[in-house]
Amino acid sequence: MRSPLAAPPRVPVGHPTNHAGIEPCSDLDLDAVTIPRLAARLAAGTLTSVELTRAYLARIDEVDRKVRSVVAVNPDAPRQAAESDRRRAGGQARGPMDGIPVLLKDNIDTRMGATAGSRALGVPPCEDAELVRRLCAAGAVVLGKTNLSEWGNFRSLWSTSGWSGVGGQTNNPHVLDRNPCGSSSGSAAAVAASLAQVAVGTETDGSIVSPAGHTGIVGFKPTLGRISGEGIVPISSRQDTAGPMARHVVDAAILMSVLEGRGFDYTAASATDALPGARVGVWRLAGFSAEVDRIVESVVEVLRYHGATVVEVELPYQEEIRANELPALVTEFKHDLEAYLKTRPGVPRTVRELIEFNAADPVELGRFGQDLLFEAEKAPPVTDPTYREQRRTATTLARRSIDGVLAAHHLDVIMAPTNGAAWRTDYDGDPVGLDSARPAAVAGYPNATVPAGFAGPLPIGMSFMAGHGADAKVLRFTAAFEQVAPVRRAPAYLPTLP
Repeated sequence: MRSPLAAPPRVPVGHPTNHAGIEPCSDLDLDAVTIPRLAARLAAGTLTSVELTRAYLARIDEVDRKVRSVVAVNPDAPRQAAESDRRRAGGQARGPMDGIPVLLKDNIDTRMGATAGSRALGVPPCEDAELVRRLCAAGAVVLGKTNLSEWGNFRSLWSTSGWSGVGGQTNNPHVLDRNPCGSSSGSAAAVAASLAQVAVGTETDGSIVSPAGHTGIVGFKPTLGRISGEGIVPISSRQDTAGPMARHVVDAAILMSVLEGRGFDYTAASATDALPGARVGVWRLAGFSAEVDRIVESVVEVLRYHGATVVEVELPYQEEIRANELPALVTEFKHDLEAYLKTRPGVPRTVRELIEFNAADPVELGRFGQDLLFEAEKAPPVTDPTYREQRRTATTLARRSIDGVLAAHHLDVIMAPTNGAAWRTDYDGDPVGLDSARPAAVAGYPNATVPAGFAGPLPIGMSFMAGHGADAKVLRFTAAFEQVAPVRRAPAYLPTLP
């Protein structure tokens, strides 16, 4: 099988070979349509994958000059779409993702490139990541790569989300001078702006759910290990995972089934109404902002109205988890990144070589420094007893914080606000956020966010999390909430707040 990205190299957005001037499908609302509806039209012959792909490429040309979320388009995408149409015409469609356009975060290996936002990784990988091969096998059309916070937001404690040396600054499509949050900022902003049907992001600690919440889309971080991490630029194999980002929960469930590649149908598993008779723990994180408190209370009222019992909870051990997580990640970053770099010809091989590259580059240190790279350079090995105790403490307490609360109150899921209103991008570092993603991220447990309300024009998401392997349950509650409270709306691309 031909790799989906085996042909020509990445084409930067704005390149003359882009698809400017292509008319989108006039009768198709890209913001509202779901994969099942697209699959039905493709099967009925009232839409082709070529037409759908052209429509999304046209939106990238038209809209992304404001958002700056797509760093490269895949010149092979039209061929992939045409092959999908031929399969379908011959009765050989590969499932609901066949012919559906998807964008990939640019830390995922493809033969057209994978930079992690760094100009140091300009030489493309030799092979596609395992998850890309699964997308290819499912017939998906890979449109291109999305910008990210450079090195997954793990170059500096003072970094700015959504900025990379490769892609510059990605903007929040709801209010363009506001930040999309990181590090899957480009994937989130692109999906919110309807530049692809779905996208793949990655998360170490909040980097799927946080940008999804800030841009008003669905983001799902699965249980650690459900999706192969092979061929993804790492921070830590103890926390990293890819996951789906979509405008609709059903699309996230379909994409998750493909990315996992084990034959489990998350769409069917999340189809039943989860709310009547359910017990939902509400971790309010009260006091972060009046807007967040108001939206949490409105969600609680919706849950109760639809038959759920709401239990007020607090998740313990958060300070201890935070104190141990960062030093553990620094050690893992050095170990895992250097192992990954050895698989990439023509790029720096060590953290020291990355530091030297950045120091000599005219762009890389223009916005913030590389203090975390300096910390990683001197980090102990993964055999170090202090490191091993830090990792054990962080992971054990994160799991205990969720498992203990679930068990003590006989809960199905725990709900918490995903984010506050997006901040103005100012290159003074990111402000302190809600941190509701940390327990599930460090534990390796599933966590999904869904739009829940707005602070003015800026989206606020609500997260649902549960224990190890409860991915289908988390998606089921997310889908149930989306059905009874469909608050998501298309971005307005406001230049700034009134």
